[in-house]
Amino acid sequence: MMDFLSRLWAMIVKEALQLRRDRLTFSMMFAVPIMQLVLFGFAINADPKALPTAVLISEHSELSRSIVSAVAHTGYFTITSAPATEAEAHELLQRGEVQFVLTIPADLTRKLIRGENPQIAVEADATDPATTGPAVNAVTQAVTQALARERALKGPLAAHRPKDSPVEVVLHKLYNPEGITRFNIVPGLLGIILTMTMVMMTALAVTRERERGTMENLLAMPVRPFEVMAGKIAPYILIGAVQVVVVITAAQLLFGVPFVGSYLLFAAATLLFITINLAIGFAFSTIAQNQLQAMQMSIFFLLPSILLTGFAFPFRGMPGWAQALGEILPATHFLRIVRGLMLKAATAPQLANEMAILAFILVVVSALAVSRYRVTLD
Repeated sequence: MMDFLSRLWAMIVKEALQLRRDRLTFSMMFAVPIMQLVLFGFAINADPKALPTAVLISEHSELSRSIVSAVAHTGYFTITSAPATEAEAHELLQRGEVQFVLTIPADLTRKLIRGENPQIAVEADATDPATTGPAVNAVTQAVTQALARERALKGPLAAHRPKDSPVEVVLHKLYNPEGITRFNIVPGLLGIILTMTMVMMTALAVTRERERGTMENLLAMPVRPFEVMAGKIAPYILIGAVQVVVVITAAQLLFGVPFVGSYLLFAAATLLFITINLAIGFAFSTIAQNQLQAMQMSIFFLLPSILLTGFAFPFRGMPGWAQALGEILPATHFLRIVRGLMLKAATAPQLANEMAILAFILVVVSALAVSRYRVTLD
């Protein structure tokens, strides 16, 4: 019995020493649960507030200003712009710069005084139905409160006999009028699938060479670090292209997700995104000492790509620090591009900013990967 306990203790000590030497794995044991706790506890919010809103005012009166103030004080809306025309307002919606457009008609006060029921239009970017629902309900309450305040102050509506609904708030859900969740999830799933598979595939590239004992042959070849990276990731671009075709075909045939934008622009953005993820995986492979560490780093990168990009939860519902982290992730910008093309028919100028950010990320990641590979040559 004593011999058994002695041998068992020796194995426990051996594994503990080996785990202590594997600092990356040891760090992941604590980093992953802490990251999940922070993200789910602080960054995830199913009831987003302070959503960017444009106000198109055709009647500049005390009543219209009171309505705008009441809407802003609900906490769901932040007035970020005041377009002069309806075309400018729709451009802001299509670019994704605002979530709502509140339109106050020119004859609002006159119709209320005459006892009519004027309409106030609220146009919403409904590509993500979870973002618009609670906010829209707050508009009607805000308008009612503004009208009640106007009567209390003995303004133009003081003599008007109050009605249950003196103003009709008309909601127009754009790009996803039926509020179908899969129209938002399926395009976003394309970005998550590519992130998971592309990063994981090339994350094993250099570590596999090292574990198989073929690293010496690779180092002996007269190729530069950038050429090694390009050669490693090139075959996987075709695999990523096949995955894209499968997902898009299934999205249209199985789920009925529309595609109203440019396929050429979609192909260019997807190729750029695939290359970025392959470069990220290659960078991981130059840092990791073995395939297990490379897999752990891939999973560690995948978690924020799911939680902080607007795929699973409304992006604008997250606090400012979480949105700042999300802006660093390439999946955030790719999801905006894909949803813009599939649901909004976004044009190249409207997506130019997102494309430029992806190109910048590719340059930075490639430079990091090449520099790290130079270290492995020692």
